[in-house]
Amino acid sequence: MAGTKTLLVLENFIGGRFLPCNSYIDSYDPSTGEVYSRVPDSGKEEVEAAVEAARAAFPGWSARSPQERAQVLHRLADLLEQSLEELAQAESKDQGKTITLARTVDIPRSVQNFRFFASSILHHTSECTQMDHMGCLHYTVRAPVGIAGLISPWNLPLYLLTWKIAPAIAAGNTVIAKPSELTSVTAWMMCKLLEKAGVPPGVVNIVFGTGPRVGEALVSHPEVPLISFTGSQPTAERITQLSAPHCKRLFYASHRDN
Repeated sequence: MAGTKTLLVLENFIGGRFLPCNSYIDSYDPSTGEVYSRVPDSGKEEVEAAVEAARAAFPGWSARSPQERAQVLHRLADLLEQSLEELAQAESKDQGKTITLARTVDIPRSVQNFRFFASSILHHTSECTQMDHMGCLHYTVRAPVGIAGLISPWNLPLYLLTWKIAPAIAAGNTVIAKPSELTSVTAWMMCKLLEKAGVPPGVVNIVFGTGPRVGEALVSHPEVPLISFTGSQPTAERITQLSAPHCKRLFYASHRDN
């Protein structure tokens, strides 16, 4: 039909591939109130596929040296920077913030997140201190843990998503990320750059959808030992309830902390 707008249809990114979903959620342009994209309404099946991909990728990625992982993060930062204007325009349309704010804060900070942790991983791999007793040393060796489940908010879509992804993969972990279903477009755009940056399939997986479906399946999965969440206090409490039986390591930015 003449005048009909083509909707942007997002797909999950699992194991290095874009995969369609059986059902979708409408996403609205805040400036017009019109639907302009469709976001996968994923669930347990998609989370399970992402866990399998992340599990398979972990041995190879964690075995790489910090220097090798840092090089990949720097390449991804460069690619994001080259796409800065396109990402800023998309962030403004998807989230509703001004293009100037997205162009000068959100996207540049997303670039710097990868550069910061690419550098950090080269300088914070171990610690050693001398104890009071003669000849006694106390040392700490940091090692990858496994799969990290990352849940980011709607207000700083790419900024806080990359703030979670960058340290996790720099340390040698693999990740499954769930952006807010309200603001998913720039996360999907970033997925297009991962292969070119040299990120192996399965190291970064993005599963789109709602908290009750994707979020709960992710935080309650026994093979996801790390959870990072930014959002509301009630949701943080729910994550704690679901994670407690598995003794997961939890990292929250909620209530007044955000």
